[in-house]
Amino acid sequence: MKFKAFLTENGINLLEKRILPALDKMGKISHLYLTRDHAIFLHNLLNGHGIQSIAQFKKEAIFEDYRISSQNDDKIAFSIDLSLLHRALRSILTIYAESGEAHNPSEFNFGRLQIKLVKKLPPHSNQPMPFLTLETKGNKSAVIQDVPISKPLSRADVQELQMALDGAQEMPKTLVKVSELNSLQNFVDRMKHVGDVMGVSISKYGDLHLQISTTSITLGAEFRKLMVIGERTDGRPEDGNLSAQSRTERAVQRGDAMTVQVSVKHFFKSLQCSLARPDCAFYGIAPQGSCLTVIFQFFIPGTRQTDKSISLHCRLPVLDPGSN
Repeated sequence: MKFKAFLTENGINLLEKRILPALDKMGKISHLYLTRDHAIFLHNLLNGHGIQSIAQFKKEAIFEDYRISSQNDDKIAFSIDLSLLHRALRSILTIYAESGEAHNPSEFNFGRLQIKLVKKLPPHSNQPMPFLTLETKGNKSAVIQDVPISKPLSRADVQELQMALDGAQEMPKTLVKVSELNSLQNFVDRMKHVGDVMGVSISKYGDLHLQISTTSITLGAEFRKLMVIGERTDGRPEDGNLSAQSRTERAVQRGDAMTVQVSVKHFFKSLQCSLARPDCAFYGIAPQGSCLTVIFQFFIPGTRQTDKSISLHCRLPVLDPGSN
């Protein structure tokens, strides 16, 4: 079982400044799943508890000289503490910046930051342990950071992880596009102090409705006439003068909308993916209302074209309608 590659400058910036800060908000521990063509960070796909997040990168998006081999069809997966990985990456950048070689590129080839799987003896131990090692070398010095990881998953566990990943790719039939993530985040930030459960409604008209109700207060927000991908239909003129709640209830009755209840904490946590600086997000409810899906879209810098080398989406578990 072998893996080694070099992080590109774009890969270093993407991970250190955007992806790792965002994913760390999902949870400190993540699976890192490496295949011949992709590197994938996965949260909660095997235990089924809490918010699930999937960040997938084509190897060319962050690596060069990418090499992987294993007896499991060249697939390797393990658990890793993202905060430790982020700290190790920042530490290498800081040490480099503070070193004298940082001002003499010929003495320090920082463009070749290698990442690889190794086994080492930890201090005060006779048992070799697996690490994900970051290493860069200059003519006069080298910087090495070892990040402890779990024992690589067995063939059966990797297959289970792949099946969970395949199942998590199911897309809602209707998705609505939210470009102003800051407005949504500010609203949810206020709502999270009101209650624990949020009702989320999405219509084929392009409406996204959020609501928290307690015995003493009801708070809601509506984003209307959003761009729709998938199944869509025109709104009813006779609903124009109705309240947002009444309009949503009618749409649900006609089969033009779906409503689910999710944890406010989960919804707020999913919005922390804005740290990855996506260009917009799509919201949808999975078939049979099994989960709320949030897909973050990234554009190729300087264009309005989707960057297909990066994908990030979350799946929020749906609460039982009787949840309080």
